[in-house]
Amino acid sequence: MTLSVSVRQAVGPEDAARRNTQGLRDGFVIEGLFRPGEVNLTYSHLDRMIVGGVAPTDKNLEIGHVAETGTDSFLERREAAVINIGGAGTVSVGGRDHSLGFQEAIYIGMGEGALGFASDDPATPALFYILSAPAHRTCPTVHITREMARKVHLGSAEESNHRTINQYVHPDVCESCQLLVGLTMFEPGSVWNTMPAHVHDRRMEVYLYFGMAAATRIFHFMGEPGETRHVVLKNHEAVLSPGWSIHSGAGTGRYAFIWAMAGDNMSFTDMDKVPMDALR
Repeated sequence: MTLSVSVRQAVGPEDAARRNTQGLRDGFVIEGLFRPGEVNLTYSHLDRMIVGGVAPTDKNLEIGHVAETGTDSFLERREAAVINIGGAGTVSVGGRDHSLGFQEAIYIGMGEGALGFASDDPATPALFYILSAPAHRTCPTVHITREMARKVHLGSAEESNHRTINQYVHPDVCESCQLLVGLTMFEPGSVWNTMPAHVHDRRMEVYLYFGMAAATRIFHFMGEPGETRHVVLKNHEAVLSPGWSIHSGAGTGRYAFIWAMAGDNMSFTDMDKVPMDALR
């Protein structure tokens, strides 16, 4: 089994403003998450968030020990959430199996033991997207369907941002220490996410874009409001967002994205909105 971990150091706003396109990608973009038969993790020094992808085929995959956490087992001092964006599969938590269909999730509490991953059919493998943050207490492990998620309807067709936010890991759905995780879906013809933009200095965020055709691209905007930059992303690429950065994007075609946050405040509405005339 292949388990690879890359480490991303924190990047400050002055550094980001001076980077070229490849420099921005090196600091913030996560590629190659779902390579068949592999576990790929990125350890970010932004609130110690771990972002990962697991794509089991004919063999089961496992996350037990990850040296970068400094603990004997992966979840010894961490919580995690897993969302399946592929075919049906199974997540094993401490030896207990949980079946996850497309866009179903599981929140996993601290200390739950090793994680195992399997696809029901190797021809249509599961794609398990993993978010993990440090935890200080154990919360119950919960299987979360999209129907269970808290729904927030925002935007309009006139503004090209008519969307539904499905809040999976949220205080109204399940307990967690600091993770907040959700999935945003768009109505046909709407392409803009998170605009007007905002920042939230009390927590970081990460987006995973998915559900895109091969030729579709996301123009993801980042940076301080008065010093914005952009990166161009394709299907199954993720982007890290520090607390000082906006995080917004527009697609050339239909897409969805999974967002996750970790930090001081678990209130979803804790954000500092940026007036449009402040963007540069």
